[in-house]
Amino acid sequence: MPLAQTLNAGTHTTDAKAFIAWLDQQSSVAKNRKIGTQGYCMGGPIAFRTSAAVPDRIGAVASFHGGGLVTPNSDSPHTQASKTKAQFLIAIASNDDQRAPNEKTVLKETFAAAKLPAEIEVYENAAHGCCPPDSGVYNEPQAERAWSRLLALYSKALA
Repeated sequence: MPLAQTLNAGTHTTDAKAFIAWLDQQSSVAKNRKIGTQGYCMGGPIAFRTSAAVPDRIGAVASFHGGGLVTPNSDSPHTQASKTKAQFLIAIASNDDQRAPNEKTVLKETFAAAKLPAEIEVYENAAHGCCPPDSGVYNEPQAERAWSRLLALYSKALA
């Protein structure tokens, strides 16, 4: 956690640009195709900001039980939607939705205003951390559903 606490909107952006630049230097990377990025928990905001940092390279973004996607701050991850061209998948754990029930509405309104495709859904009976198999709250049916939606997104947005 001490290392994670050093990350912020600025480091998310500079890191994203550096990572994509490094990937684009690899001979195995098809630079004529879009890249997908996904994040779990605090990785959700990082994925959002990555799509805004390099909008011409990122075609798909997924957030699974993302934390802090909507904040009152001017650099809130959801405000990055107007800077990106990606398609989004946002899988919200039901207990995250109970904690912040308005976030899904803000996200839906934000992506509609930006005219960006976004699948935003609450995964019922899924707790924060439900997707990784080594999590204490792993929910196999919902994790498999999230994975299948990610594959569908990537098939469509990165083709």
